[in-house]
Amino acid sequence: MHLNRELELVAAQPAPDGAGGFAETWQKIGTLWAEIRPRRGRESKGEAGAVAVGRFRITVRGAPQGASARPVPGQRFRMGARLFRILAVTEREPGGMYLVCETQEEVAS
Repeated sequence: MHLNRELELVAAQPAPDGAGGFAETWQKIGTLWAEIRPRRGRESKGEAGAVAVGRFRITVRGAPQGASARPVPGQRFRMGARLFRILAVTEREPGGMYLVCETQEEVAS
């Protein structure tokens, strides 16, 4: 395994929108080194037209349950302009040295 990609782990945070409500903003939680492996892709219809949907398996070093460095579903990984939505997180082996994150990237085409 080669953890050779630097990713930012980001989480949604509510922020006042100035009209009495809240808007969703994404704040950086930390930086993780990862291995990214493509799984499969397909084309889907989005609000503005065709969208390419790619699934990726991203492996990172393990972290204890509840630690801020441990990814959870609903968060995202950011690599430059690319965003990977975290769908599921599992431990790769019983000792939990590595976490496997099933992710999805959507790109307007």
